[in-house]
Amino acid sequence: MSFNEPHSLLRSIPVDQISYDERGLVPAIIQDYLDGTVLMMAWMSEESLQKTLDTGETWFWSRSREELWHKGATSGHIQKVRSIRYDCDSDALLIGVEQLGDIACHTGERSCFHQVEGAIVAPPGDTLSQVFQVICDRRDHPIESSYTCKLLAGGDNKILKKIGEESAEVVMAFKDDEADAIAGEVADLLYHTLVGLAHHQVDVKSVYRKLQDRRR
Repeated sequence: MSFNEPHSLLRSIPVDQISYDERGLVPAIIQDYLDGTVLMMAWMSEESLQKTLDTGETWFWSRSREELWHKGATSGHIQKVRSIRYDCDSDALLIGVEQLGDIACHTGERSCFHQVEGAIVAPPGDTLSQVFQVICDRRDHPIESSYTCKLLAGGDNKILKKIGEESAEVVMAFKDDEADAIAGEVADLLYHTLVGLAHHQVDVKSVYRKLQDRRR
């Protein structure tokens, strides 16, 4: 269930009907509300869940300190709650947030789930966000043989020409009414549009925010 004002959830989330474990806790997975990136996992008590609903910001229960903690109270990396869901057994929470500062981990990484075999790797978001990250990496660390780098090097003249061409091909694919061709041409248009965003230093998440605002 999504919400605009945190207080509207007070009547919607059955705080006292969540299946807490023997310690009175329930696991909460925290996810970026725009691109779906899993940011962290923490524990909530009935009290911390209620404070989360009351304030619209995440509150958790610290098992080591045995006390409530307000995420970001010290670092400033507060999480603004945008949605709360609970699973079919009511014993796990999925919370969509706007992560201030885009840092959820105490190490300074965006997500606590950033390690792969000891290496630091950006956690996956949705497919468009992943493609955009690759494009931005090509922009910042050019590879001579890369098609993306050649587009970026050509600037607006080259990028906008390709966006225009791909737009026309999307129109023709729709007109031909062939599902696979439509999917392929739209994918090409999205890719070239992402290159344009990267060239102009516009984050794809800013596009998501516009869509979310219009959805509401």
